[in-house]
Amino acid sequence: MTEIARTKAIALTGITGDVVTVEAAVSSQLPGMVIIGLPDTALTEAKQRVRLACIQAKHELSNRFITVNLSPAALPKQGSGFDLAIALSAMAVSGHIPNPQKFDCAYIGELGLDGSVRRSSGLLTAVIAAKKHGFKVVMVAEEAAQEARLVADIKVIAVVNLQAAVAWHRAESGQWREVSQESSTRAAESIKQPDLKDIIGQEEAKAALEIAAAGGHHMLMVGPPGAGKTLLASCLPSILPVLDDAAALETSSVQSLQDASMTGLTRTAPFIAPHHTATAAAIIGNADRNGVRPGAVTKANNGVLFLDEAAEFAPRVLNTLRQPLESGEIQINRARAQVIMPAKFQLVLATNPCPCGYAKSNDLKNMCECTAVMRRKYLLRISGPLRDRIDIHLLLNRVRSTAQAAGGKAEDSQTVRERVIKARLIQRERYKNTVWQCNSQVSGAWFRAPENALPRAVTAVLDSALLHGEISLRSYDRILRVAWTLADLAGAQAPMREHIAKALTMRAGQL
Repeated sequence: MTEIARTKAIALTGITGDVVTVEAAVSSQLPGMVIIGLPDTALTEAKQRVRLACIQAKHELSNRFITVNLSPAALPKQGSGFDLAIALSAMAVSGHIPNPQKFDCAYIGELGLDGSVRRSSGLLTAVIAAKKHGFKVVMVAEEAAQEARLVADIKVIAVVNLQAAVAWHRAESGQWREVSQESSTRAAESIKQPDLKDIIGQEEAKAALEIAAAGGHHMLMVGPPGAGKTLLASCLPSILPVLDDAAALETSSVQSLQDASMTGLTRTAPFIAPHHTATAAAIIGNADRNGVRPGAVTKANNGVLFLDEAAEFAPRVLNTLRQPLESGEIQINRARAQVIMPAKFQLVLATNPCPCGYAKSNDLKNMCECTAVMRRKYLLRISGPLRDRIDIHLLLNRVRSTAQAAGGKAEDSQTVRERVIKARLIQRERYKNTVWQCNSQVSGAWFRAPENALPRAVTAVLDSALLHGEISLRSYDRILRVAWTLADLAGAQAPMREHIAKALTMRAGQL
């Protein structure tokens, strides 16, 4: 009976991973190798890389025919991250190392023709998946050691080349090491962000931005060119709290899928701003036989998705945002792949009020020449159902004075962030026994529950607007969410009438 050697690898589908058993066996045929079990093109080509890498490691494979099976066979497998596992199982069945199965290790790495072990795409995501499946040890390339070490409570064996991997299995010295844990808490270097103190005027807009940050609310800004919409949006990450361990690991794993080598966890909320010519696939992501490509909604997970010139986006593309805004995830269904990707982002839209951009502006030089029909048609490119999911609507105009710049009274982002963090802590304490963390995530049922419902005297203006059809029930709930955020920023135990009134005004200020 033919002896079978087994190693373990990780097959990635989005940011989730499945364990794949790599089985190798020899048979009495002409020398050669075949890989079976739904491999893609890159994985099929691994047999050439593996044979040459083993020669470079001075451990030639058996001169008999080697069959490599990737189990479960029905699971599609992509990429070069299986190379190391395939090589070690083939070397084991060729008699060069003990059967790797007894080491209970996950092998993640690509091989070079010189026998070197290299980082494979999505390495951090694969290590996270290995830990979730119970592995205590992973073997990766030396160049990816610090990235793998970002996952706590798992032993990382870093190898320079295939010969080093052989030495580890034989308990010999060589170019391998167990990576220390000191790097696991290191944060990635943050990119310098715009600061609120650099914005002249627009105090009302900056206050709205603080409210959006404190409660995680979606925001729509309408105003002429030069009003500061883009600069305001780019300042939002600077006042958001830093990501906690779970969010930082999830965000970093998404970045790992984009072939970005991670030397530390990303602690700053991501800010993704796709161009208005982006396709639906670029926004929500795509999956095919070559793998999963995360879209802008996934890249912005735990951060901000900013759509500048929102009315210039194709309406079909904008409407793809409606489902992830509600569920916090995006489901990509294709003939060969079904993938669920995270999409918990804060949406910020910015648009001109009309095609020329100067409707309702205070610009004396550029007068709007658009008709009422043109203006309405332009703004309706952002559909009603999408606008209904946005909590804060803000109408901006150009700043007409620089006097505030000389006064030096503008608050910096750090000062505002401290208030935002304080409000977020209040919300986290309030929702500690729920799945929510901030006001924007809370369901309407919670607000209307007898133990949480506000007195009728407080919600009278909101109840009247609902009764007269001025707002939908979804809008009712979203206004309550903003009101609770206003109360948290003010240090109040619960929203009062002025908070409800202000939240209603912020909701109705877009058109």
